[in-house]
Amino acid sequence: MKSRLWSRSHDDYARPGEFVSNLRSIRGMNDIFPEEVRYWQRLESTVSDLLANYGYGEVRFPIVEHTELFRRSIGEVTDIVEKEMYSFDDRNGDNLTLRPEGTAGCVRAAIQKGILNTPQRLWYAGPMFRHERPQKGRQRQFHQVGVEAFGVATPDMDAELIVLTARLWHQLGIADAVELQINSIGNAQTRKRHCTALVEYLERHVDELDEDSRRRLQSNPLRILDSKNPVTQALLDNAPALPDFLDDESAADFSKLCELLGRAGVSFVLNPRLVRGLDYYNKTVFEWVTNKLGAQGTVCAGGRYDGLVEQLGGKSTPGVGFAMGMERLVLLVAELGLSATTFARADVYVVSVGDRAQGLALETVEGLRDILPGYRIVQHVGGGSFKSQMKKADKSGAKVALIWGDDEVDSATVTIKPLRRDVDTGQIGQQNLPLAELEAALVDALTE
Repeated sequence: MKSRLWSRSHDDYARPGEFVSNLRSIRGMNDIFPEEVRYWQRLESTVSDLLANYGYGEVRFPIVEHTELFRRSIGEVTDIVEKEMYSFDDRNGDNLTLRPEGTAGCVRAAIQKGILNTPQRLWYAGPMFRHERPQKGRQRQFHQVGVEAFGVATPDMDAELIVLTARLWHQLGIADAVELQINSIGNAQTRKRHCTALVEYLERHVDELDEDSRRRLQSNPLRILDSKNPVTQALLDNAPALPDFLDDESAADFSKLCELLGRAGVSFVLNPRLVRGLDYYNKTVFEWVTNKLGAQGTVCAGGRYDGLVEQLGGKSTPGVGFAMGMERLVLLVAELGLSATTFARADVYVVSVGDRAQGLALETVEGLRDILPGYRIVQHVGGGSFKSQMKKADKSGAKVALIWGDDEVDSATVTIKPLRRDVDTGQIGQQNLPLAELEAALVDALTE
C-alpha cells in the first residue's frame, strides 16, 4: 500500500514575499506528525542498534559552523557552495552557515577534540540545510545519518561501511528495492589527467552541452558527469572514462574492495560516471539508489576522503564515510508498504592476519551477524601484526577474540580466545575448532 503521508502540495506553504493571515512553516521545512514519526522512530532505532553492533560511537556537533569550513571542504565551485548554502553574518560580524552536510563538521569536531591519533568509528544524525527547489524527497531542511571512519587507509574499511549498509537494507526490508553503484575516482593526479582529456573532448561538442555543463566546463568539469540532461548524458557515452586513468594504488585498492564485497555477498554495479558532488572525495565512491522514488533515487552515498583532515588543519589522516537521507528512506519504507512496528563495548573482536584470512573472516563474521544479531562484533581493519591486533582487541572491551591466520584458513578452523581472565583460576584458555562449531562455542563463551 502506498503511503499518503506526503500528499500535501508545496503550494500550501508560503512563498517569499507572500502575505499570509496565519503563520506557516517555511517552504521546504516541514512538520512531522505522529503518523509519520513512527516510521522515523523505527528507522532511527534500527540504525542506532546496527551501528552500535559494528562498534561505532555517536557524536553530536552544532548545526551552525563558520562558512569557511564548507568553502574549504566542499569546494568553491560546487552547487552547494555557489547556490544552496544558508549563510549569514551574526551580531559579531562572523559569517556563519547552517550545515549543508555533516562530514566537514564531524572532521572539524574530531580535530578540535584531538582524537584522530588513533582510528575512530563515529556516527551522527540530524538536520541539514540547502536552498533547493522543494519536491518529494528533497527539502530545504532535511535529515541525515552520517557515518565516518578515520585512521584506516585500506579498502577493508570501505568494505565494512558498504557491508553494514547492505545489512541495514535487509533489516528495514528494502534490500530488493535498492542497488549499489561503485566507482573509483583515484587520486588528484588521476582526476587531473582525466579532466584534461574530458575537457578536450567536450570542447569539441560545446554547442551540444546544456547550460550548466557549459558553465562547469572550465571550473569543475567532473561535475558534468552528474548532469541529468539526456543530450549531455548521450554525449558522455563516448567521452574519456575516468577508470582508464586510475593510478596503480587506486586500481589495486578498488580491485580489493570488489573482492571483499563479493566475499560478503554484496552485489554491485560499476558506474564509471559516479563522481559525487563534493570536492573532498578520492578513490572509492558509492551510492545506493532506488527506482521507487522518481528523480530522487539516491538514498545513501559516500566514499573515501583521505586528504580532508589535513585540508582542514589536522594531521594527515585517511577517512571514509557515507550519509543516508532519512526523508528518502522513510518514503521508501512507506512506498513499499512496510510496517513501522538502540555505542557500547564490543562483545567480540575479530583478528585476521593475511589476505586469505581477512577474506575468510569477513565472510564468516557476516554469517555470524545473521544468526547472532544481538551481539556487538567489531572486525579489525587496516591490517597490522597479530600482536598489534590483539592489543586493539583487548582495548575494545570485548569478551572474546576470534582469530584467523594461515593455519586456520588451511584447516578451515577458527581460534576463540577469551580476553578476560577467569576470576577463580586467573587463567585464559583458548580453543581451535571447526567453523561448523563456531556458533555454539561463541554463544557458550559469551554467556559464561
